[in-house]
Amino acid sequence: MLFRSHPLPVTVLGYAAASLTSLSFYPQAYKTVRSGETKALSLPMCLLRTSALAIWLLYGVCSDNGPIMVANGLALMPMGLVLERKLREQRRHQLGPSSEP
Repeated sequence: MLFRSHPLPVTVLGYAAASLTSLSFYPQAYKTVRSGETKALSLPMCLLRTSALAIWLLYGVCSDNGPIMVANGLALMPMGLVLERKLREQRRHQLGPSSEP
């Protein structure tokens, strides 16, 4: 039950904050996908943030906390995409110029 312990205005506030926080990473993901450029992004940051979002999502599911589930579910999608692109670039860089398409 997603509305179990808070009055409606507090729950709506939680969902609004969760949504805005999560959506804030979408422009970076869009830019990364469009340009294919991830050199300015730190691989450890991408790994840590993706892991943290996944754990927070799991926590939200286990605690039946709707805003936490929404925030981290929405944020995990673009962050996972950016991580995938970063790992792909990292692998291509390690393999050298002969791995270029």
